[in-house]
Amino acid sequence: MKGTAWILSIGNELLIGRVTNTNAAWLAKRLTYLGYAVRRIVAIPDEEVEIAEAFREAMAKADVVISTGGLGPTPDDVTNLAFARALGVEAVVNQVALESVREKYEAAGQPLTAERVKMAMMPPGATPLPNPVGTAPGVLYRLGDKLAVLLPGVPREMEAVFQQVESLLASRGPPVYFAEREMEVRGVPEADAAPAIREVMKMNPRLYVKSHPKGSEVGAPVLQIHIYASAFKREEAEELVEAAAAELLKILQRPR
Repeated sequence: MKGTAWILSIGNELLIGRVTNTNAAWLAKRLTYLGYAVRRIVAIPDEEVEIAEAFREAMAKADVVISTGGLGPTPDDVTNLAFARALGVEAVVNQVALESVREKYEAAGQPLTAERVKMAMMPPGATPLPNPVGTAPGVLYRLGDKLAVLLPGVPREMEAVFQQVESLLASRGPPVYFAEREMEVRGVPEADAAPAIREVMKMNPRLYVKSHPKGSEVGAPVLQIHIYASAFKREEAEELVEAAAAELLKILQRPR
């Protein structure tokens, strides 16, 4: 794997259940396919102190930290300021980011207010990431070998800005290929499948098997089993998955 990643999802709307966290699911899948091990997905309220604390912990433990939300002009958009606080520095106006924000509002015939200038504030040394479908720029920051990426919270904006760092994330270490397979098993309760899954996962540390019960555990059990593996060669990842699937079926078909 290329390293570990944390995803920080910022916004009260996530914590009260008003908005489903689709951003985290999208990012987790992209990071996994890029070869990263996503170790945490954390939802955080729009409070500067709590966001800063989450960034400090994430930067201490993960190789890559990606946040979504809190980069806009409203009073509760404080992610960029909280990130600077986590680093122990004062956020400053990035002139490249400011020019981008200014151009967008001037094109709409709107003034550059203090709230809008705030969107261009970031830690010294940060690189602004243009937002082609919105106004708030993203933020890219390097801390030694670690990388932090701050993305907008609106899904289409988040995806558009993430695309600008995808090649950078992919380049950190050798290419990693990912293979997966889903299989359905009927008539085997999840409790009975658990030992078989544990045995199969011992085949290789880059292999992961997860069962998802779809039927009744004691009536008509149906398991959806997801097998995935990573490797430095695509063929190797695919072979790991196929070997795991064959071994799992072999074990589950044994008399019980």
